[in-house]
Amino acid sequence: MSEIWVLVDKAQDTVRNVTYEVLSAASKLKEKNGATVCAVYVGDNSGAIEADLGKYGAEKFYKIENPALKDFNPSLYAAALSEVIKKHNPDIVLGGNTLQNQDFLPRVASRTAAGLCLDAIDVDMSSSSTLQVKRYKYSGKSIATISFHDVKPMIATVRLNAFKPTEGSASAEVVSESVDLPSDENYKVIETKIIPKERPELTEADKIVSGGRGMANGENFKVVYDLADSLGAGAGASRAAVDSGWVPYEMQVGQTGKVVSPNLYVAVGISGSVQHYAGMGSSKVIVAINKDPDAPIFQKCDYGICGDLFDVLPALTDEIKKLG
Repeated sequence: MSEIWVLVDKAQDTVRNVTYEVLSAASKLKEKNGATVCAVYVGDNSGAIEADLGKYGAEKFYKIENPALKDFNPSLYAAALSEVIKKHNPDIVLGGNTLQNQDFLPRVASRTAAGLCLDAIDVDMSSSSTLQVKRYKYSGKSIATISFHDVKPMIATVRLNAFKPTEGSASAEVVSESVDLPSDENYKVIETKIIPKERPELTEADKIVSGGRGMANGENFKVVYDLADSLGAGAGASRAAVDSGWVPYEMQVGQTGKVVSPNLYVAVGISGSVQHYAGMGSSKVIVAINKDPDAPIFQKCDYGICGDLFDVLPALTDEIKKLG
């Protein structure tokens, strides 16, 4: 029977939500061709996560474990996954469009002569059982449909928050795979530093509040942080704010930053350039706060507040706190 593989994305000891989202995407494909949905872990120790994976649709769980895979090394990860792909010949391999998957999956595609498409916003199956992927083009101005032809496996990454995790009732059969990894003299992990975060990671966040040039300086971002914290949201920024040195690059949302797709995106003092919109245009609801009535963001938002952000944000934060 054909198989659809979903890569497990873990942050320390926790399976990231994107894994469950992609399992839902795989379950959608399963309805078309009846394939077995399989979760695939690459690393040193997966832990006891098969029950949670089964809860979201995984019928089989491949554990590719090796002490050499403790730290992310794109060369070794690619070698490990490629070896197991060649052994089992899955039809489709899906993963979240994370930095890690963007890094090593092109290497996997090269090693396995696979087709590859990154950053899908939707996936489907054609009548001939080939994968069809929809993704944005031209900074979100259009949507292209890309079809795979005469190639297996078909590999694709799925944009975070593109699918809602759907609980099922599967029980994952565990299959342990041992791999022989080559020595890698060209790539060595010296140290891994995990930066503690006070707020949700942008690519995982259900709600995001972002500030732009209108914030005027870094200290004024406090009102953005206050609103974000009252909503339980992540805090982002436009490229203009990052380039000005007001906030770190890890907060940047846009074509040259992080691509996000939350249920709620609040753009504060952001004009709404094409580059910024490319990184957040797929948000379910966009709220714009800007004192310039001609700001392009007002043509792209669902709700707009034309006013001074330093008056609007504190008042909005206070009202939200009252509701909580």
